[in-house]
Amino acid sequence: MPATVTVAPDSGWTDPTCPVARTLDLVGDRWSLLVIRDAMDGARSFTEFQRRTGIARNILTDRLRKLTAHGLLAQRTAPSGRRQEYVLTDAGRDLFPVVLTLRQWGERHAFTPGEPHSTLLDGHGARVPDVVPTGADGTVLGADTTHVHKVS
Repeated sequence: MPATVTVAPDSGWTDPTCPVARTLDLVGDRWSLLVIRDAMDGARSFTEFQRRTGIARNILTDRLRKLTAHGLLAQRTAPSGRRQEYVLTDAGRDLFPVVLTLRQWGERHAFTPGEPHSTLLDGHGARVPDVVPTGADGTVLGADTTHVHKVS
């Protein structure tokens, strides 16, 4: 069963019936996704997130609070017992394909040809293959082959 994020009713949703808009309301700012990215890469402490992202302390505090409140990160006592650390929840880990797809889009469109960039490797050291959405029959899906069924 997929993980769900518990989200309190909010009259401030950008578009209350659109899953894309609601997701962006939760993690659509630059810093939230970079915190999630770094948590996926092993960051756990406030200091690690700040060092990796360069984010201002007050903004990081806000993003960690928001991501924790919405169930994407959980706080726990670090093994040393001396401080709190942040870990991804199931809902946070479910963002992996989103981060992967953003990464792959960036590799194709945000760098000039030959410009160096980081690469995501699988557990065997091979480059992670491109994510390609497919329909139930295996055909490749795109913006021109799908449509949204809106609620009334």
